[in-house]
Amino acid sequence: MDIVRNIADLRHAVANLRISGERVALVPTMGALHAGHIALVDAARSKGCQVVVSIFVNPTQFGPNEDLDAYPRREAADVALLEAAGAALLWAPDVAAMYPNGFATTVSVDGVSGRWDGAARPGHFAGVATVVTKLFQQVKPDIALFGEKDYQQLAVIRRFTADLDIDIEIVGVPTQRDDDGLALSSRNAYLTPEERVAARALPRALGEAKAAIERGDEVRAALDAAVARLREAGFEPIDYIALVDAATLEPIERLEGAARLLAAAKLGRTRLIDNLAVG
Repeated sequence: MDIVRNIADLRHAVANLRISGERVALVPTMGALHAGHIALVDAARSKGCQVVVSIFVNPTQFGPNEDLDAYPRREAADVALLEAAGAALLWAPDVAAMYPNGFATTVSVDGVSGRWDGAARPGHFAGVATVVTKLFQQVKPDIALFGEKDYQQLAVIRRFTADLDIDIEIVGVPTQRDDDGLALSSRNAYLTPEERVAARALPRALGEAKAAIERGDEVRAALDAAVARLREAGFEPIDYIALVDAATLEPIERLEGAARLLAAAKLGRTRLIDNLAVG
């Protein structure tokens, strides 16, 4: 697997990948890779693509007092995982390569970014949309793959890709979970052993709410029960637990079509998110 760190080398390397006529897939990441990221690489390879993985801890999607400085960085271990998974190319720019002097452009997305993490983390999705747009322009992939764990992020990316007529297929890959149900996340490394046990309450609370809503229980009662379960497990604050329309991410009070349960809450110093399809 080749590793490139500047735009000129990236474009040359991607051109070489296309020489045989194969399609190119992009898997954007912030590193600290785990089995969830490798599932994205596997999904891309299953489509017959040469896989480019980016690792860039993007400062513009972190707010004040968030974990930019503490975010785990372990490139050597990430490289070993990617080589074993069969990735063809690692794009690993630094901040100066991504945001050179004079950089002044931001991509913002209304609608699907306005609630939930958009409200809890002001500016976050503008940072995500900007850096992903840059990655799309740099790599020019045929497809790009994202995990469904960050469901609102996936919705934002689908929205601006359609709105800006970007000719890239966006593929969502199902959330990968540990045996106890907790969604895999780089931030799980922050959890103490005791918190890791308590964290199981998040997928369990969502699973119970999903079952209640699908059998016809009142949505508000199911959501309140999920909040109570998280508080009992030690989560605080709870940013949101909501049932939303799967396409628009607007809250709904009745299950009438494809929907998602979204949740975000903090356990100790670790903010966890999760979601489940409903209906």
